Amino acid sequence: MDIILVPGFWLDASSWEEVTPPLEAAGHTVHPLTLPGLESVDASRAGIGLRTHIDAVVAKVDSLDGQVILVGHSGGGAIIHGVADARPDRVARAIFVDSGPLGEGGVINDELPDDGDDVPLPPWELFEEEDLVDLTDDLKDAFRARAIPEPKGVSFDQQHLSDVRRYDVPATIIACQFPSSLLKEWMDAGHPFTAELARIRDVEYIDLPTGHWPQFTKPQELGEAILTAVERAK
Repeated sequence: MDIILVPGFWLDASSWEEVTPPLEAAGHTVHPLTLPGLESVDASRAGIGLRTHIDAVVAKVDSLDGQVILVGHSGGGAIIHGVADARPDRVARAIFVDSGPLGEGGVINDELPDDGDDVPLPPWELFEEEDLVDLTDDLKDAFRARAIPEPKGVSFDQQHLSDVRRYDVPATIIACQFPSSLLKEWMDAGHPFTAELARIRDVEYIDLPTGHWPQFTKPQELGEAILTAVERAK
């Protein structure tokens, strides 16, 4: 199958490079994306918003034949949910990597420190301990060296959705910093963080205990988890 990989904040297509081997070995075609404004540190991020990124992924879906698998890490989860809303009949499964679907009117994170049109990677001190599990000093240095400022609009814009058929798109949650058991507790309690996820009719869970960036801390295991989810879509 065609698997579209949408990176989280501050990352480009290369962030998936250690994750894709199990998928390619199984015969799948991977399409890791670099989204608008993430081409380089010097790229312009003016006027780029959440809808810009959703539309870029929709364009990729439209360029392919048949159904596709969407994979979104972190903020990429909001993006692939927007794509599932725009093309519900084209998405065989949406796979959320330490993320989840963002509902109508929600924002990815409007509390991140911004610098004009940019949201630079913040100091590590601003992250929660759960985010940084298994992220060694060497991995932190490598991440910061490759980090590209996120367009402010992507982080701050509201999500707008229109097609309830998005709830019919099967989903897999690859739970990293919070176990799936806790996510289910939040859904049962009606927590707003999981409200949109609770509306999806077919959700499966895979636990991959690590921090928020499994593509760096456990890339092989992440690739295998994605492959497991993809096989369920057949």
